[in-house]
Amino acid sequence: MMSTSMSTAPAPPPAAIPAGLRMVGVVKSFGAQEVLRGLNLTARPGRVYALLGPNGAGKSTTLAIALGLMRADSGAVEILNAPWTRESLEHVGASLNGPALFPQLSARRNLLVHARLTGTDPAVIAPLLERVGLGGAGRKRAGSFSTGMKVRLALAMALLTDPEVLILDEPQNGLDPQGIIELRDLLRGLADAGRTVVVSSHQLGEMARMADDVGVLVAGRLAYEGPLSGLAHPDDGPGLEAAYLDLVTGRGAGAR
Repeated sequence: MMSTSMSTAPAPPPAAIPAGLRMVGVVKSFGAQEVLRGLNLTARPGRVYALLGPNGAGKSTTLAIALGLMRADSGAVEILNAPWTRESLEHVGASLNGPALFPQLSARRNLLVHARLTGTDPAVIAPLLERVGLGGAGRKRAGSFSTGMKVRLALAMALLTDPEVLILDEPQNGLDPQGIIELRDLLRGLADAGRTVVVSSHQLGEMARMADDVGVLVAGRLAYEGPLSGLAHPDDGPGLEAAYLDLVTGRGAGAR
């Protein structure tokens, strides 16, 4: 309920707002093409942040810079309210650009390789495979997996270190309807447990069911960042779709 009081507390400075991932004034160009133009983005603990935008808007570049896979021309990136360093990645799990798997190894051995690289106890592997729906496939070669199974294994890799920040690029791709529902429940559960979950996706209907916050990236800047309710009622896929199209085509502010 909106307060009737006329007095309002001053907004806290950006640094005072808890954030799993924050990007401030990030600029990135490839030659003469400016892909990100002073991008400001804040994804908070305990919430699912949906990064939306048309192809070419800069979503993949944004996530690559957040993970240190690409260097920004200027601007700052913070993880858990601290400036980005290589050590920041100890708190981050990610899956970008499709699953990066060893096809000749089993699902379990794929995870075991990553466990050894990260110093993670291998005892977490069996329950993690169960958690992502691969409990009965741990001994199968990853190269024989369907697209959906590979996506599940990539998610298990991202979750292996029990990260505080999870960054996923199109995690629903290749999943059947049941898999999409299971993924939604898993990511919502992680956010409800206090993690920061950032998901880049073109599936607006699913984001309407999953996300707390939305960032709509258009031509290298966020045309909207804020609660999903600022664009569409939760669970209202068509409403989010209409608002999104307003923003990316410039037809209106998109607020609902």
